[in-house]
Amino acid sequence: MTTKDDRVRNVLTVDVEDYFHVRNFADTINLEDWETLEEVAPNATYRILRLFEEQQVKATFFVLGWLAKRHPRLVRAIHAAGHEVACHGYFHEPVRAMTPDEFRADVSAAKKVLEDTIGAPVLGFRAPSFSIDESSLWAFDVLLGEGFEYDSSLFPGRMVPFGFAGVSRQPCRLDRGAAGAIMELPLTTLTVAGVKLPFAGGGFFRAYPYAMIRAGMRHINEREHAPVVVYFHPWELVPQQPRVAAHVKARIKHYLGLTTMEKKITRLLRDFAFVPASEMLETCR
Repeated sequence: MTTKDDRVRNVLTVDVEDYFHVRNFADTINLEDWETLEEVAPNATYRILRLFEEQQVKATFFVLGWLAKRHPRLVRAIHAAGHEVACHGYFHEPVRAMTPDEFRADVSAAKKVLEDTIGAPVLGFRAPSFSIDESSLWAFDVLLGEGFEYDSSLFPGRMVPFGFAGVSRQPCRLDRGAAGAIMELPLTTLTVAGVKLPFAGGGFFRAYPYAMIRAGMRHINEREHAPVVVYFHPWELVPQQPRVAAHVKARIKHYLGLTTMEKKITRLLRDFAFVPASEMLETCR
């Protein structure tokens, strides 16, 4: 009989941002308006902390600097519960839209507010919208210069609007020459009928039926003997969040599957074993 301790350990991550930070709404909601909008992420994150405590799992929380600055008590609660606090940038700006100097200023500010809040080093980074690609390899040099030890931003293969051709599907080291080397924890993909699909959570898990998610997780764990990197956002557990008057495609992508997401995440935590990103990477060094 397989026990929970015998199962392949997957990686559990939460991208702590609010609904009005997402790129789907960037053409509709201006940064200057953020402070005036109703927030749902803080309360949802506290609910996630309770869920994780009930299921006895630890995770990595990639926290947006803007949100951390407004809610330091929440960040301290994540840390106090034994979860890893990592960085999701400050203003949720895609890396490819910034210059190296702009990116350095953004991640430096985010890292500082997180470290000052929890009184401990922040070693991991995830780019907003997984936006590191072949045109922005310099981002790894910036991350190394700012003291980050690992990144979790890359989807292996060529996909739209993200994807990084040539990166391993397994945790790996990215050599940056004189800048050093950074560990990469790539997001998971699943090949179905010859088609490579993103398979790491978020909107994909909201769209996929749970039977497909469970079967895909089992295939990757049992046939490929590999972990799955799962991510989701606090706002995805809030079906009654404010509705944004964006274009139809953005609304479909954002609101699809919100009513079932919390149930899916809860079932995942019961059916599979999970650890934080940093714990997984310790076994790969």
